Amino acid sequence: MNDWQSWAAVVVFAGTYALIISEKLHRTAAALGGAGLMLVIGATDDKAAFHSERSGVDWNVIFLLLGMMVIVGVLKKTGMFEYLAIWSVKRARARPFRVMTWLVVITAVASALLDNVTTVLLIAPVTLLVCERLGLPVAPYLIAEVLASNIGGMATLVGDPPNIIIASRAGLTFNDFLVHLAPLSALLILVLIALCRWLFRKSFVYDEERAAEVMSLEEREAIHDPRLLVQGLVVLVLVVAGFVLHPVLHYEPSVVALLGAGLLIAVSSVRTGDVLADVEWPTLAFFAGLFVMIGGLIETGVIGEVARKLADAIGDNEIGGSMLLLGSSAVLSGIVDNIPYVATMAPVTSDVVEAMGGSGDHVMWWALAIGADLGGNATAIGASANVVVLGIAERNRTPISFWQFTKYGLVVTAVTVAISAVYIWLRYFAAA
Repeated sequence: MNDWQSWAAVVVFAGTYALIISEKLHRTAAALGGAGLMLVIGATDDKAAFHSERSGVDWNVIFLLLGMMVIVGVLKKTGMFEYLAIWSVKRARARPFRVMTWLVVITAVASALLDNVTTVLLIAPVTLLVCERLGLPVAPYLIAEVLASNIGGMATLVGDPPNIIIASRAGLTFNDFLVHLAPLSALLILVLIALCRWLFRKSFVYDEERAAEVMSLEEREAIHDPRLLVQGLVVLVLVVAGFVLHPVLHYEPSVVALLGAGLLIAVSSVRTGDVLADVEWPTLAFFAGLFVMIGGLIETGVIGEVARKLADAIGDNEIGGSMLLLGSSAVLSGIVDNIPYVATMAPVTSDVVEAMGGSGDHVMWWALAIGADLGGNATAIGASANVVVLGIAERNRTPISFWQFTKYGLVVTAVTVAISAVYIWLRYFAAA
């Protein structure tokens, strides 16, 4: 980091981040402006920004989001989300904390089976309707679900994009993640539920009149286009199967989502323009800008330099190194999106593990995965699911500010990372 472009890239990124935090400029405008400045100063170029797997726009993320947004847009027209909203409220007896607990558990389980971005795209519309029916504030419920999605996604190989990157680099299997991370994920979900009871305690106001009104509804009456619902659910099941069978089929989730979206529009009677109008275009543009900015930090060697210093600090100290990697990954994943962070750290971690004489399921890989997945909860832009939910909330005129999310995310991240440090020590070092 001795050349002026490296320092200029840091200044551009820090300045853009400050604008996003201050909310004086819309986060999409800030991200696109920052991306443009990265190109102007030569920190990256068009080839690196738009065609590089290492430091460019992650088109797999962009098109996964686009495909799933189209599918969700079609499902909205069937009344399915109204059905699920009424059903979930009835199961929870319309009690606000029980409703949140239901939504947190469903989100966590679904995030482990699908991925956290797809899950929040499906769960958020239900949450908005539940809160509207019961007269509850939307922000606490959406924030709790995002936190649950990142914790639940940690449990499996397909649950969070950083896990896929780590599995590919380390040669880890789906069962490896289940054995090493699923127990921790389940424990942390219970911790999250307890934290939600405290963090959002002022939001659990029971409105007896509204509750009685919802309890009297018949959820089946919410379905107003059964034929489209069947078509949508068949396509959704096929898409989910494609996600789960990724290790066998080798189709990227983005390809599966786009094929599903195209098939659903082709076989249904919905108008393409109406569905595309429901796509969160500002969110997609924000991701593109963010990826270009982080790509500038990668191309100029800034992130690589941080990774090398971290590797030097770890050395051959397994227990100290795993704790350092866990903590630093949590911090850095909260600042930059955890996908490019893990993409940069994976080869560095591979070198560290090799130097220690470790195997594919070495503790350092789990420290990286846990830190990156949980660190994504720290800020409003720490993980893809966070940004998606903020975009949905804004579109539905219930905006969640950067600090509104982050003040809760930081608490949950600190507690869950601390518990994870104990878990790592007990599981991998205490017996030795």
